[in-house]
Order: sequence, then structure tokens, then C-alpha cells
Amino acid sequence: MSTLRNLATKYSALTDEQIDWLDLLTPDWPLLADLALGDVVLWIPTTDNNYLAVAHSRPAGAITLFYRDIIGDLMRDDWREVVDEAMLTRQQADSRAPIWYEENAMKLSAFSVSLRDEGGHGSAETSRNTDTGVITTIGAPSEPFAVLTVHTSPTDAQYSTSIGQAFREVADDLFSMIQQGLFPSPGTLRGRERGAPRASDGLVRIKTDGVVSFASPNTQSTFTLLGHRDELEGENFAEVVGELVKGQFDTNESLPLIAQGRVAKRADMEVNGRVVTLRSIPVIRDETRIGGIVLTRDVTGLRQQEQELITKDATIREIHHRVKNNQQTVASLLRVQARRARSEEAKEVLGQAMRRVAAIAVVHDTLSTGLSQIVDFDVVFDRVLGLAAEVASLHGTTVHPHKTGRFGELPSEYATPLALALTEIVTNAVEHGLAGREGEVNITAERTDDWLAVEVVDTGTGLPGGTVGDGLGTQIVRTLVEGELGGSISWGPDVRGGTMVSIEVPLRWIKA
Repeated sequence: MSTLRNLATKYSALTDEQIDWLDLLTPDWPLLADLALGDVVLWIPTTDNNYLAVAHSRPAGAITLFYRDIIGDLMRDDWREVVDEAMLTRQQADSRAPIWYEENAMKLSAFSVSLRDEGGHGSAETSRNTDTGVITTIGAPSEPFAVLTVHTSPTDAQYSTSIGQAFREVADDLFSMIQQGLFPSPGTLRGRERGAPRASDGLVRIKTDGVVSFASPNTQSTFTLLGHRDELEGENFAEVVGELVKGQFDTNESLPLIAQGRVAKRADMEVNGRVVTLRSIPVIRDETRIGGIVLTRDVTGLRQQEQELITKDATIREIHHRVKNNQQTVASLLRVQARRARSEEAKEVLGQAMRRVAAIAVVHDTLSTGLSQIVDFDVVFDRVLGLAAEVASLHGTTVHPHKTGRFGELPSEYATPLALALTEIVTNAVEHGLAGREGEVNITAERTDDWLAVEVVDTGTGLPGGTVGDGLGTQIVRTLVEGELGGSISWGPDVRGGTMVSIEVPLRWIKA
């Protein structure tokens, strides 16, 4: 659950629909801070008639005015007049004199937050005439239920530059859409379609006819690397993009609409070995599209890193697969050798070695099917119980295994020794405790954030002489649990006459 949702649920009376809308809005908080050239804070009204900060983002291209995060703080009393005015009038409200936060003077602007009463997920349903850009919106803006504040320096020289003016004008357009419940844009998705690029990566401002009215220097540099040598301003951006990808048959079909700023969508274009991501945001005023902005970023390096990671993951999976195959081959050879052995002692020793190798192979088999080095140990342990059933069949034993609780996910460095240790314990319970008879083996797993506790209890004959032996199996288990896992293990009699083995393994070193 997000921090915003936690705070809103605990301290406000917002509905689930309103919280969902804020959750959809806040991924763009860094973008809004970049465009506003200042800190942007989202506030929700509390049940005790105050405002609580639930989201805060600092600008990438300007100095922050907040040296500590204010999420979870209540609003200062001297800011309330501006905020209350924005909530009441549904218009931008500005401080008439500099306000202060600690030692910093700042200008404060406030904008209310609304959503559309009708339409999917709180947003308006729209129809658009692609020739005129006219938007027909179903539903009116709701009553404001939250407010955002913009905190900027009253002396920042960036405001007077052409880039600063363009950024602030785009920010004002988006803030106005937020007041009307039109941003995020209808149809906007979560995840990869949102958030990035940031404005400082590259920004293009597009008029209704598709002509570029402003292109940031970073965007200009990016398109120069793609092969466009002329200035972007004054050009039809869709035609520029179309010329660059001409002849390609695998381009995103939404690319022309994205390049015109007509749809809220994101896509990548690959030209001359470089990959550029484009994200389009239509700008709507008075239910009419008045243009759009396109955020751009050269992500060539990121895509290369992603490809390298994919290759690395595939290589690791293949290694685990081959290790598993080799281990299964070794286990098969040991099984064949055990069958041909003449002495019962040799058969038993070879059978134990076969099961140990097979237990390790189970972990590698699980690792070979995933992208991470994390395994679902419950799946692994279910297969370990299969090895115990095989032991039971060899000794004329009928075993009824029962597992209670969950082991959960474990990294491979925990999973391998734990699987091997439990294989020894369970098979020993079947082979010696229940030898030649019918009985149960009950396994209980209990996990907390810090510990994993496992109990293995059988209904067999109990420990010979009431104490655990010092054979090879016992030594292996002690080494695995106490040495490799840093845990503890104990053997003792169970109240029903069998044996109980208790294991505790610390999990504090596992990263969340």
C-alpha cells in the first residue's frame, strides 16, 4: 500500500475513488516540479480541519526550498489563506507577499484538485474531432478534494529565460487541467506509460496544427543525433518523426498521434542505432485541445543495459539448468550403482548420496525457471517430500507427510543448504523412525521478518537411547544449519513417542 493511501486512509475522509485518482496523479509529481521550477506538494484535508502533505517532489533544474521531506507534516497556519482561496474559487491562488519556511523565503501558489464525476476511474469520457481538436467531455469536475502547492524562489533568474517561461507556461496548462479533473489525461495508464521522461530530459511544445512552438536544447540535441540537422521550432513535429522512421516496418502505430500531442501515450523510436522515448500529453482548455507537449529522452544507454541484463539473466538460467542436469545425471549414476551394490551398507550409502545430490538439483531446477536468484521454497520442499516417499517405498514403509505453514521465498544461498538439511531430516525420519511400519511425518514452518522456524515431528520409534547419534547425516545437518545458515538445531523426544527436530534460521540478513 502506498504512503499516500496509508496517510489518506488514516487521517482523511477521502473516498476510494478520490484516493485512486491521487495515486494516478502522483507519478507525474516530478514532471510538475520540473516544469514549475519549484517544489510541488500535494495536500489532503484531514478530519480535524487541517491539511496533510502526502506527496512532495523537488525540481531537477532548480534549487529546492525544502531541505527535508515534508510528507506527513501538517500545513503551516500562514499558508492556509492561499490554500483555502484555491479550494473555494477553483482558481489559482497566489501569496501576495513572500512566505517563509524555516530560513527560506518563497512564493506560494495553490491549485485545487478535482476529478470527473462520470467516466471510467474518475476520469472523463471524451470524444475528439481529429481535424478541429474539439473535445467533448462527459461529466463535470467534482468538488475539489485536495490541493497542490507550488513553492518557488522569488529571486530565481530562470523564470526570465525562454526555457523558464516555456516550462512555466506548460506547468500552468497542466495545473489548470488538474483543477478541471482532466490531468492525468483520460485513458492514461499506470506503469511504463507514466512518470518519465522528466522535463529536463527534453520537451517539445506543439500547437494544434502540429507545428513546434518550443523545443528544449536537450530535445534539439537528441534529434540532431538521430539525423535531423535543422531547428525543430517551426517544423511539423509529426513530419520530422515520420521522416526519421521512414522505411521502418516495426514502428509503433501510435507514433504519429504521439508526435502531434493528440493522445496521452508513450512510445519508443529507434533511428541510426539510437533509441528515443516520446511521451505525449494533450493540453485541454475549455474542453478543447489547444495543443500538446511531448517529452523526449535518449534512452539508448538504458536499453543497452536492459539488453545486457536480459542476456545475463538468460545465461544464469542456462547455467542453473545445466547444473541441474549434471546433478541429475550424477544422482542417476548413484542410483544405478546402488542397485548393483552387493552389500546392504553400500546400497544405503549410495542411496543417501543420491538423495543429497537430487535435493540440490531441485533448487537449481527451480532457479532455472525464474529471472531472480529467489526461490519459492514451498515448491522446493514439496519435491523434497517426494524424495522421502521414494525412501519409504524402499523400506516397506507407509508414510503420511503433512506440511503446515509456509516457508515463503528464500534466496538461493539459503534455499540450497536448507533443502539439503530437510532432506536429511525427513528421510531419516522415514528410514529409521518409521522403518517397516505406517506413520506420519508432520512439518511445521513458521516465518517472521527475522526468523524461520521449522519443526519436523514423526510418529516413529523415537531416538535410540533418547539421544541423537553422531553419524554422517547428523554431522551434515549440523554443518548446514549452524555453519552455512547461522541457525540452531535440536533433537528431542515428542510427546507421542516419536522424534521432534527443531530448526531456527535467522533471516535478518535477507534484504527486503
